[in-house]
Amino acid sequence: MILSVFQTYFLPAILLAATGGVFGVLIGICSKVFAVEVDDRIASLIEMLPGYNCGACGYPGCAGMAEGLAKGEVEAAACKPAKEEAREKIRQFLRENYGK
Repeated sequence: MILSVFQTYFLPAILLAATGGVFGVLIGICSKVFAVEVDDRIASLIEMLPGYNCGACGYPGCAGMAEGLAKGEVEAAACKPAKEEAREKIRQFLRENYGK
């Protein structure tokens, strides 16, 4: 009777908890091994752009434009909705952080 209760209720709970623990550890290890480093300068460029995500620059949105600016593929003038003072701020940022 006691063995039957253990096999019916406690053994599945213990196995489920152990399986969850093993997968939790594996996910933790994988998150460290396969981590993608994010360039904080691109986040700063995204904040400087107007945020319309209009695509007028030829990129799918402001995040794509920021990556293009960081790689040197596009000039700040390509952002049509940005005001000239914002463009100059972007140019200054690129000179200071990327040497462009």
